[in-house]
Amino acid sequence: MQSARWNLAVSLDTDRTLRMFLASNNSSKKGDLSKFVEEAVRSRIFYLTAQQAKANNTEITETDLQAMVEEAISWARS
Repeated sequence: MQSARWNLAVSLDTDRTLRMFLASNNSSKKGDLSKFVEEAVRSRIFYLTAQQAKANNTEITETDLQAMVEEAISWARS
């Protein structure tokens, strides 16, 4: 996997808290901070995407949603 370099600025408190957390979980290897940040970013993107999907679909009724699910299942099985 190729990686991109980021320059980030966080508060000293956040830095201290995260480093203490990683150390308490025996995560003091090189790259552990990067892995934590990548996982956090992916998690946040997933959360925001789900919230956006919910907001974009508030007009869909439960009946319509069920029909769409059944149609998708039928399509996948064929």
